[in-house]
Amino acid sequence: MTARKPNSAHRKKARRLALQALYQWHVAEAPVTQIEKEFLTENDLSKFDSEYFSEVLRGVPASKSELDKHITQHTSRGVDEMTAIELAILRMGTYELIHRIDVPYKVIINEGVELSKTFGANEAHRFVNGVLDKFYLFFKNCRCTHRFTPIFGKQRGINGLRTAPLWSHGFR
Repeated sequence: MTARKPNSAHRKKARRLALQALYQWHVAEAPVTQIEKEFLTENDLSKFDSEYFSEVLRGVPASKSELDKHITQHTSRGVDEMTAIELAILRMGTYELIHRIDVPYKVIINEGVELSKTFGANEAHRFVNGVLDKFYLFFKNCRCTHRFTPIFGKQRGINGLRTAPLWSHGFR
């Protein structure tokens, strides 16, 4: 039995909602579980990929320090110099590039650019594109040290396997 390919419109809506939820988490400093519950009850679950939304919403705060480290390595600006929207988009995009190998990198970067055009400042899309592109090139070159680790549960990549994060293998 093959896995069902996610609907791109549902995934796009999940990213948009995840961005809004991550923005709320960053600005209001509310607990992620509370924000997740609010978003899941206020939105029609049949119109977006709720599993993807939940994974990104839980995953970004859980790996915030690692994501921020990767982001600052690929820009001259510190995280405190970025807008909350730029930071949320970059964290989400970096998280997806690392943890969602089932999603093409071009899709992740393009979605980040589109979200920054919609929600960000005038030139935010250029900044987001540059940082995510630099991180992807760095990550792609380091992937040779990336081993496959079986993951049990809902998160599965290629053939039921998924790569473990780079830092779990001593890469930093």
